[in-house]
Amino acid sequence: MKGESRVEQVLNHSYSEQAEQFQLLQAQLRDRWQTVEQLEDSDGDILVIPSISVDQRELQKIEGHIHYEERLLFSLIRLWNPRTRLIYITSEPLPPIVIDYYLQLLPGIPFSHARDRLLLFSTYDSSLKPLTQKILERPRLMERIRQALRPEQSFMICYNSTPLEGDLSIQLGVPLYALDPDLLYWGTKSGSRQIFAECGVPLPDGSDKVSNADELAIAAAELWERQPTLQRMVVKLNEGFSGEGNALLDLRPMQNMAPGAASHRQRVAAIRDRFPYLGFQAKTETWENFSSRIPELGAIVEAFIEGEEKRSPSVQGRITPDGEVEILSTHDQILGGSNGQIFLGCRFPAEEAYRLRLQDLGLRIGRNLAQKGALERFGVDFLAVRQSSNGDSPHWDIQAIEINLRKGGTTHPFMTLKFLTNGRYDLSTGLFYSKQGRPKYYVASDNLQKERYRGLLPNDLMDIIAHHRLHFDTSTETGTVFHLMGCLSQFGKVGLTSIGDSLQQAEEIYNKVVKVLDEETRTTATETFSYSHSSPPIAWSGRR
Repeated sequence: MKGESRVEQVLNHSYSEQAEQFQLLQAQLRDRWQTVEQLEDSDGDILVIPSISVDQRELQKIEGHIHYEERLLFSLIRLWNPRTRLIYITSEPLPPIVIDYYLQLLPGIPFSHARDRLLLFSTYDSSLKPLTQKILERPRLMERIRQALRPEQSFMICYNSTPLEGDLSIQLGVPLYALDPDLLYWGTKSGSRQIFAECGVPLPDGSDKVSNADELAIAAAELWERQPTLQRMVVKLNEGFSGEGNALLDLRPMQNMAPGAASHRQRVAAIRDRFPYLGFQAKTETWENFSSRIPELGAIVEAFIEGEEKRSPSVQGRITPDGEVEILSTHDQILGGSNGQIFLGCRFPAEEAYRLRLQDLGLRIGRNLAQKGALERFGVDFLAVRQSSNGDSPHWDIQAIEINLRKGGTTHPFMTLKFLTNGRYDLSTGLFYSKQGRPKYYVASDNLQKERYRGLLPNDLMDIIAHHRLHFDTSTETGTVFHLMGCLSQFGKVGLTSIGDSLQQAEEIYNKVVKVLDEETRTTATETFSYSHSSPPIAWSGRR
């Protein structure tokens, strides 16, 4: 192309060739997806890449993050189909007892038959690189994976899609059932805000993407001038994970710089001076570290929405290879951390007062994403504030916060329920019904964490589950399914999804698990809860 150097021409040609290869593979996805997903007696291979391909500096703030590769183990329940094969890859080998645990959940399938159709690979690499990068760096492992797959009957799923996953898809010759990495912008904070505006979805006042701290101070000052009564703002890295890239800017100590009390220039300078005192989620985070990532990732600033009763609901959907938009679930998210912006868990379904509205907004956003070419999972986080009302029914003001174009913290509990019960989600009620017609509810968390749990091995947890009958009962379709068991010994942390026939029963089941684990690990050690130092594990209100 005229005006390009030879190096630029070569690079652009290489990129164009790769993009063409990726699109050719994606064109094969529709038929393969229909075969494996929609036919009960389908014959296909599913390659699971649970790599969390995000900014590893943000990921390091989460204790036991390498074990989050276990969150996609719900995929093993797909082996209920006697002709499906599944290939699962992790950074470190998975404990055999954890694999056995999931396979024994399969209704009506002999354990040995399911195990023969499961292939496990590991990179034996616990470094901070994304798993997908580790795989790409190991050509012999790549060849073993390639030989294990049936080329015409395979597709690949992942936690999130980036150029790494796109490259792996091309090199293995396997279609990727996930977002085209070229569309990642729509899952950023600024991209989300653009889509909300295009769809007419309510959102907090805020800024476009900025590239440095000076631009951020100007954007914050302009937001304050648009809303002179604003008390707080949220500063967000444009690409964040689980709320870890968010910080709180408190305006109340700077009231002498409020609109009308100082000039715009003074206001910008005062905000700039206030940045080192931002309220960060992680205790170890500093402004120096946070600001160093702004030129790389970008940032935005948004109005912090005040309110006495606030909740953080979300809607989860998917865009099929056919281009159809499906709503899968709604949740009330459970948030914690120093500023109440870290995802800890969720309740299903969301509050009845607003769950159908969440569905409608989710469909609107999903259709916009589908028109842009997005594929597979999407989630939208909202903030709901209860408004004063003279009637009996409360009114909730709902505003969209961000779009996640990946599997998230609400994906694995919902898919676990779906695969275990073979049930259906009902759009008219926002409820999930098992095959027997019973509505199902659950409470789930990735963050049941206490100091006293440290040292428990997965085998110990299995003993406790069996002795106290904490397992999921396929006859009643109630009980608890555990995950993140690899986190338990070192970090005292485990994940769980407690399923019941009512939300109250699900909470009771969850609380029983916590009580049993506490009794089994009775000690005088100081307890450390990731969500609260004072509240019982299920005393979550969804407020922040």
